[in-house]
Amino acid sequence: MPDLILIERILTIEFSEIIEATEIIHNKLRIFLKEESFVDIWFSSRIKGRYSHHWDRRKIDNTFYRHDNMPHKKWETVKTFPKHFHNGSSKDKDVKESFLNDEPVTSVREFFKFIKERIKTP
Repeated sequence: MPDLILIERILTIEFSEIIEATEIIHNKLRIFLKEESFVDIWFSSRIKGRYSHHWDRRKIDNTFYRHDNMPHKKWETVKTFPKHFHNGSSKDKDVKESFLNDEPVTSVREFFKFIKERIKTP
């Protein structure tokens, strides 16, 4: 399982302008963003390589964005299966290929670059 403390440190340094606070609970890193949304970075402790990076904006605009590699049968047609990307729809209507790198630290950085590009900062 990737080192969540290292990932937390990297994110709080590289993305300090959008991060309010962080906490680690078991094998999940929760990042509270200044825009009042949050991100959960999860790595399975049982299945090597299984992950989910989830940006929850449902309280803001009823959307969420998630990259994960859970092999759900309904996403078998996605070219990068089992990797897939939930692109904002709270009803799972917009699921497409995942662009994230397979290396954990790189993938988290890529996900936070995606988030930073979409957050409106003053």
